[in-house]
Amino acid sequence: MHEMISTRVAYGEALAALGEKNEKVVVLDADLAHATMTATFERKFPERFFNAGIAEANMMDMGAGLSTMGYIPFCSTFAIFGAGRAFEQVRNGIAYPGLNVKLGMTHAGITLGEDGGSHESIEDIALMRVIPGMTILSPCDAKETRKAVEAAAQIEGPVYLRLARLPSRVFDESPFEVGKANVLRDGTDMAIFTTGVILSNVLDAVDALEQDGYSIAVINIHTIKPIDRECIEHYACKCPRLVTVEEHSIIGGLGDAVMDVVEGRRKVVKIGILDRFGQSGKPEALLEEYGLSIGRIKERLQEEIK
Repeated sequence: MHEMISTRVAYGEALAALGEKNEKVVVLDADLAHATMTATFERKFPERFFNAGIAEANMMDMGAGLSTMGYIPFCSTFAIFGAGRAFEQVRNGIAYPGLNVKLGMTHAGITLGEDGGSHESIEDIALMRVIPGMTILSPCDAKETRKAVEAAAQIEGPVYLRLARLPSRVFDESPFEVGKANVLRDGTDMAIFTTGVILSNVLDAVDALEQDGYSIAVINIHTIKPIDRECIEHYACKCPRLVTVEEHSIIGGLGDAVMDVVEGRRKVVKIGILDRFGQSGKPEALLEEYGLSIGRIKERLQEEIK
C-alpha cells in the first residue's frame, strides 16, 4: 500500500516548519484555515496569522502591504477564489509591482469533488501563467509540496502554489529545483509530461502499457513557469510522440506551455479537461468522466502509441 497524504496537509505542515526557521513568514487566510490547513501554522504562531474573512481580494492587498514591510506573506484560500475572484488584486496589487507574496491555493482541479463546478478550479494555471513574473509550482505529492513551500519562500517575487484536497500517493524522494523537471522514467516511444497529483494515475497507466513492451518516458513538471525548456526539447528530439496530462483545462495549462516550447515542430497530444466545467460527484467518478482515471488515460495513450 502506498502512503497517502494530501498536498494541502503537507502545505500546512510546511508553513509551520518554515515559520520556525524564518520569523518573517506570515500567513493569511480567507476564513478557510481548517480546509487549506493553514490552521497548523495558526496554532503555532497566532501572532503571525491573519484571517481576512471571506474577502479574498482584501487578503491579497493585505499580503501586498505586509510584503512591503519585509515580511514573506503566504495568502491561502481555494484556488477558485484566489486565482479567480481575486485575479485583479493578484495582477495589479501583487505581480504588477513585483511584490514578494506567495499564493498557496488549495482544492484545485476536479478532485475537489462534491463541491461542484462552481468551486472546481480548472483554469487557475492558465490565469496565473499569463501574469508576467509569476512563478507557478504544482507539486505532485506531500514531499514535493514541502520542498515547494521552502523554494517559494526563497524566491523574490510572486509565486503561485497549486495544491489539492484529496490524499494522494507519496513518492520516493526526488530533487526539487525550481524550473527543472524530474524525469521519473526514461523511454523512447513516447514522452508524457504531467503535473500535480494526477502523476499517480499516469504512472499506473504507463505500468500497464509497458507490460506490452512500450518504452515510455514520464516527466514530472513541478514548475510550470518557468518551464524546463531544455528537458522538453530533449524529449521532443528523442520521442516521436509527446503527451501532456493535467487535472486542468487543456486550454492555457501545461499542454499549452509544452506546445509553446516545441512551436509546432512536434505534435503534442493534450489529455485534460475539455472545454467544459466541472460538476459535483465523487472524485473517482469525476476522473473517469473527464478522462483522467487510470483506465481512461491508458486507453488514450494506447490510441496514440499504436
